[in-house]
Amino acid sequence: MPGANILFILSGSIACYKACDAISRLVQRGYRVRTVATEAALRFVGTATLEGLTGEKVATGLFEPGAALDHIQLARWADATIVCPATAHTLNRAAAGLGDDLAGALLLAHEWTKPLLIAPAMNPEMWSHPATVASVQKLKTWGARFVPVGEGRTACGEVGEGRLAEPDAIVAAIEAALVRPARSVPRTVETRWC
Repeated sequence: MPGANILFILSGSIACYKACDAISRLVQRGYRVRTVATEAALRFVGTATLEGLTGEKVATGLFEPGAALDHIQLARWADATIVCPATAHTLNRAAAGLGDDLAGALLLAHEWTKPLLIAPAMNPEMWSHPATVASVQKLKTWGARFVPVGEGRTACGEVGEGRLAEPDAIVAAIEAALVRPARSVPRTVETRWC
């Protein structure tokens, strides 16, 4: 579905370099890509790189001047959202529903009729930690789709599952999600104002 709007959220991992490759491929295929980078992600890749790849300003903070409603506007703009790379920290915060930064607030404002993809990247022990496993399961029950992690040598030198998927697999997962409608997650809690 070239021409679709892709919201790409990057969190702090050395695997940001692979995310940049995926972003470049999406733009070359005709998708409109906007990026959100956490403070930690900006330690691995700069705003100039992301702006150069997309031609769009990088959203970085929840309280930037003139961007107070970005967490709503970007969530509505996107036809699909991907968190890539998604660290253990990011996964666990998302599953806890924390929205005190832009990435978290965007995930809370996500419309579940649209695809949410998550491409994890972390040390094998972090990937298999009970907190991470529980968070992945919770996010899946909400409707998040996971791009499978790779296996092999990670940046820390350890070997196992946890590597970010290759850019072509990330792009393929996004394209597949765009042609398969997301399921709507039923509301199970009645909201009452007192």
